[in-house]
Amino acid sequence: MIKLDELMKQVKGAAGDVGPVLLPPTMDFVFKRLFGNEKKPELLISFLNAVLMPDEPITSITFKDRVLDKQYKNDKLGSLDILATTNKGELINVEVQVADERNMIERSLFYWSRLFSGQLQSGNPYQKLERTICINLLDFNLLDTHEYHSCYVLKEKERNEVLSDLLELHFIELDKIKDIKQASDIKTHLEAWLEFIKHPESQVSYELARQDEAIREAKDDLLVLSCDEQFRLYYEARLKALLDETSRLQTAREEGLAQGIEQEKLKHLKNCFSLELSEEQIAQITGLSIEEVRRLRKELTF
Repeated sequence: MIKLDELMKQVKGAAGDVGPVLLPPTMDFVFKRLFGNEKKPELLISFLNAVLMPDEPITSITFKDRVLDKQYKNDKLGSLDILATTNKGELINVEVQVADERNMIERSLFYWSRLFSGQLQSGNPYQKLERTICINLLDFNLLDTHEYHSCYVLKEKERNEVLSDLLELHFIELDKIKDIKQASDIKTHLEAWLEFIKHPESQVSYELARQDEAIREAKDDLLVLSCDEQFRLYYEARLKALLDETSRLQTAREEGLAQGIEQEKLKHLKNCFSLELSEEQIAQITGLSIEEVRRLRKELTF
């Protein structure tokens, strides 16, 4: 769920009430500007190496067109947050999701399938297909696990044998990361990056920026963005859109739940009718009045 208190505090900072508060990198709009900056690919390279921990580190990347399908270019499904190829030919998509829309796994598989199949031009052999990786940075809990970082590949069910490394899906759940009290508690480079992304103004984050050049650059860039009035306006507009969407989804879920309860009551009522119970018995069981029972008996068709 969107952390309203934290995000609204950022907006308040934009108004000058509490100074130049750093914008949250967990917002997709902000994350894309930091890690999708073609002038500073070293930031994304550092982050990708921290997530993937490859035997041979990524040394260079090329940013790609983020439009997945021009048919849906104005829709979330039609545009990716960050898309790049590495010096090893890997195709990597990084997505940031703040609100739980209850479709993250399916959407990630959809993105992966489109990216993977989209590599194959007419007449090219399947051997030309490159490893395709989707990394999902989530500001909510998705999976039934205590681990904050989960990686999925294609495996044989019984023998746990990897079929291919061409598919790789990562889910990083920020809410599952334990609070870090001091920089010395950081064990991996990924933990360092996630501390900055989740708590860019924490004392630990400042200490990490002094120790790590890439994190320091990201923090400097974030400060510049946070002090940019026009970017603040873009951010506030994006924030409002996210809050509106979250409200809409919550309302839809509540309405769906209410509808589901009514459907269950209706099913129970039909069962009572099928058992040929008296109107008095049905009224007592369901809590309906005898008049309502009579009306519904006439309206329902079995």
